[in-house]
Amino acid sequence: MSSHSQQRRYKDKVVCVSGSSRGIGKQLALAYAQEGADVVIHYFRNGEAAREVVAEVEKIGRRALMVKANLAEEHKIHSMFDEIEKYYGKLDVYVHNAASGRNRKALDVDVKGWDWTQNVNARSLLIAAQRAVPLMAEGSSLLAISSFGSDHVFPFYTSVGASKAAIESLIRYLAIELAPQRINANAISAGAVETGALEHFPEIERTWEQVKERLPYHRMVTSEDVAHLALFLTSKEAEMIRGQTIRMDGGITLLVP
Repeated sequence: MSSHSQQRRYKDKVVCVSGSSRGIGKQLALAYAQEGADVVIHYFRNGEAAREVVAEVEKIGRRALMVKANLAEEHKIHSMFDEIEKYYGKLDVYVHNAASGRNRKALDVDVKGWDWTQNVNARSLLIAAQRAVPLMAEGSSLLAISSFGSDHVFPFYTSVGASKAAIESLIRYLAIELAPQRINANAISAGAVETGALEHFPEIERTWEQVKERLPYHRMVTSEDVAHLALFLTSKEAEMIRGQTIRMDGGITLLVP
């Protein structure tokens, strides 16, 4: 879709999307670029994929800064924001999308895997917010990508689900604390989005079949759906939606067996 046929709500804004080399993060970065934003493409492992996203952003006609950072390490997060400040000098939107996890049952989760998951997914949001806010002007936004594993039970999702619940709670605290500065904070609980991130879960094919059988609507949620909601939630139009987790799951979590 050409940028000329869309609104340009983010013209000359700077948007950082963590974990934007693939999946939902990539879709988010491209969606913001289509609406006029310069973006920060963050990745940890797949530099080649990140470079491809940078090329796509530049093809749209926007600037892209590519940054590598392990979000489990506090100093790497600080380095990422140092680069953003040096390159762009400001930040209008920070989307906390990158996630990792130890995919095991609760009684099998090891301490190292637990700490890794909480640090990458939840602690990093706290550190990122502390660094992002000083770069933000009135009207800026923080947005976190959560999942229905935060308040529902998904197989082998214990450590990730707990980290997502922490993220949603932190978003509420940030929304209140940042309200006087006119900076917003919300989350999207995205359910049943088929991306490569879920390939590492045990028995995922069987789980997906069970999910699809239960879908009340005729399709799964897509990365594009999440991007449309994100563009709204970090815009001026969503000014009075503050500290909320908006569920986008096609209605599946409404069902009782």
